[in-house]
Amino acid sequence: MAHPIIESLLWRHATKKYDASKKIPQEDLDVLFEAMRLSASSINSQPWKFVVIESAEARERMSKTFSQKYQNNLPHVFDSSQIILFAYNPRYTRDDYAKVVDKSIEDKRVKPEDREAAFGVFMYAELNTDETGNTGSWTKAQTYLALGNTLHTLARLKIDSTPMEGIDTDLVNKAFKKELAGYQCDVALAIGYCHPEEDFNSKLPKSRLRLNDILVRI
Repeated sequence: MAHPIIESLLWRHATKKYDASKKIPQEDLDVLFEAMRLSASSINSQPWKFVVIESAEARERMSKTFSQKYQNNLPHVFDSSQIILFAYNPRYTRDDYAKVVDKSIEDKRVKPEDREAAFGVFMYAELNTDETGNTGSWTKAQTYLALGNTLHTLARLKIDSTPMEGIDTDLVNKAFKKELAGYQCDVALAIGYCHPEEDFNSKLPKSRLRLNDILVRI
């Protein structure tokens, strides 16, 4: 199929080795970060925080979180252009949603007189809140929507990436406790440009199940 979107998705792969000498231009980062901000979420909840690791000090902190496991992902800390921590609010409340409603009023999506009515959809958050006030299973799912949108955007920009659930979540959340500010990180994303010789995955053909095996039209 010849289409720019399909071509971009066929091009992308999970990068196994980055070229440490190449950094993402700021203009592309600006597009990427704005695309992340525009990600979809249930009831427009936006229960996420994105922590971008790029300084030498932050990279050093991140590297220490691989002391016990997932050492295969450690090189990405220093070789990639940036690493992004995708974090979610595990205790999303009506006060959190109030910020969304008020921003919607500011953006003229919601009329000021309709502010209270705008909270009607908050029932979806309440239905996904347990007896202890934990909303983690719901807000984490929203964060993966943002991750998927980010991967697609990177592919369109011809920027390589590596989604990493292979992180020590306990150590990551401890190391970046201040920046996460109560949010929980379970997945990170390395971004940059693959090494032309050492990234073996870039040379392999794309492989996915056949469309008829996964798509049902009724």
